[in-house]
Amino acid sequence: MRIIGGAWRSRLLSVLDLPGLRPSTDRVRETLFNWLGQDLTGLKCLDLFAGTGALGFEAASRGASEVVLIERDKKAHTNLQRNFSLLQSSPVPGKVELIHGDSIEFLKRLPDQSSHLIFIDPPFQDASLLDRAVLEAGRVCDDATGGGIYVEFPATRQREEIEALLPSWHCGKYLEAGQVKACLFRGRRG
Repeated sequence: MRIIGGAWRSRLLSVLDLPGLRPSTDRVRETLFNWLGQDLTGLKCLDLFAGTGALGFEAASRGASEVVLIERDKKAHTNLQRNFSLLQSSPVPGKVELIHGDSIEFLKRLPDQSSHLIFIDPPFQDASLLDRAVLEAGRVCDDATGGGIYVEFPATRQREEIEALLPSWHCGKYLEAGQVKACLFRGRRG
């Protein structure tokens, strides 16, 4: 898997074969970062179920001021650290932090509106994990200066189910690609 744009463009990330690990495809990531724009300067980002780190590292590569990648699985977290170590040969200006822990518990400890862009792409076999993350993200995210809440979910779920979890937000961008659906939520203003 490769990083698509920014300072780390074309750099490769190793991917482990682990249950539930389903990295976002190049096509899906390219679409997402076309929606967000190529320059994420100044944004504070969270990659909640980091896996390989593709979403978080892509944000850091494009100038985000702060990116926190959270991964609970020990093997996946070790691989995440290895991927980051390889990328460090070309430092980026923003701060990148890797956390081995539970994404939901991490979100619960954050103050309201303390992040600008939140990536939610959990293992699909646990629907409640996705739902809890989306609910907390609605409280934590402030996209007034850009960003939003990006959610990848299985094609078997209806978009309306995910939208119902974020009544103060709207799905401004939507994608269906194979077995995956994705929404980029933006806050409702005024």
